Amino acid sequence: MSEAVEPMSYKGWAGIKRAFGTPSALTMAFLGFGSGLPFLLIASQTLSTRLRDVGLDLGSIGLISLASFFYLMKFVWAPLIDRYAFPLIGFLGRRRSWLLASQIAVTGGLFALAFVRPELGVTPLVLWVLVASFAGATQDSVVDAYRIEIAPESAQAALAATYTLGYRIGLILAGAGALYLAQFESWIVAYLAMAALMILPIITTLLCREPEQPEVRIQRRIDFFGAFWQPIASFFSTNGVVLALVLLAFVGLYKFPDQVIGVMAGPFYLDSGFTKADIATVSKLFGVWMGIGGAFLGGIAVAAFGFRRMLLVAALGVALSNLAFLLMAHNPGQLWAFYAALSADNLFQGFAGTVLVAFMSSLTDRNFTATQYALLVSLANLPGKFVGGVSGYIVEASSYSTFFILSATTVIPTLLLLIWLWPRIRDRSTA
Repeated sequence: MSEAVEPMSYKGWAGIKRAFGTPSALTMAFLGFGSGLPFLLIASQTLSTRLRDVGLDLGSIGLISLASFFYLMKFVWAPLIDRYAFPLIGFLGRRRSWLLASQIAVTGGLFALAFVRPELGVTPLVLWVLVASFAGATQDSVVDAYRIEIAPESAQAALAATYTLGYRIGLILAGAGALYLAQFESWIVAYLAMAALMILPIITTLLCREPEQPEVRIQRRIDFFGAFWQPIASFFSTNGVVLALVLLAFVGLYKFPDQVIGVMAGPFYLDSGFTKADIATVSKLFGVWMGIGGAFLGGIAVAAFGFRRMLLVAALGVALSNLAFLLMAHNPGQLWAFYAALSADNLFQGFAGTVLVAFMSSLTDRNFTATQYALLVSLANLPGKFVGGVSGYIVEASSYSTFFILSATTVIPTLLLLIWLWPRIRDRSTA
């Protein structure tokens, strides 16, 4: 997996094949696998399904999901990762030392979570979710930095593609694989197996090379607080205060209808009469591939029509896809309803994700691309994460059907903001 960066062209079909054939592309596939594997196990549906399976109430499940908040806050400690190597193993280099430390911590967290008994008390589980989510978020930050630094800009598309492939495979194993093991063995076996799979990215980190550091470091280094203040000041000075605030509100609310039901999805599947094996097949296998298809469709649509009109299509699609879950609510235990609901949900999730990425990328200042984009990504996930934490109480106070209808209506503020933004983002769409 070790390679030297050569001054070669990655343009054209031959260049694309060359980029995908580099050892760095294979490295990113394994590192992407390591990033995708723990996410569902500590921050999403596999964990919430496990908690419901052992009898926890929906309110507690929603609150426990907040323990994975580190995934939304990883930009806070990113300056430390950029500036220092991890202590004791710094000889590996800045990137590889942080990679190895975070991967070992993720492995340890998954191992510990295999043996916790949430039905006897959630405190140990919350503590280990905190450890694993902090380590997983750190791993994600370092992998992103490694990908950018290991190869020239012309090869980044190939590395991003192989990273995404590895990440999705990790999601499939942590979703479908873990649920199958839990169904036919136990949750202990499922989490131990996932912890064992982390040996693949650990070996990759030990074998891959450290990216070369620039010979001349930036001389006018801004201080820690300036690293956050200057990108924010630039965003407001570029757009003006009013437009900047509306853009931030729009980004924060855009995927809200989808995110608000995320925590309740796993418990809803179980309460609808489906087994863990059913959930694994439909949600974690079929659903993941539908999401990939939606992402490609979104990319084609943005290229063909620009992102302004696609922002409207995607926002409406995400909201309406929530109503598709009413099919499951009124046809419990029917696989056709499960497939129909998951088809709509994952297709528009993938579509909206690509459209939102294109839009947020257009908002960033090239002088502060990484910082502004990281902050926008966090903002896009924060509101839904907060409400997801209390979503269980909403369901218990009403019903799943009422909850899905309410979640669909939360698109209204987004549409009102888009109406106001419509003439003001014309030039961005053309660009």
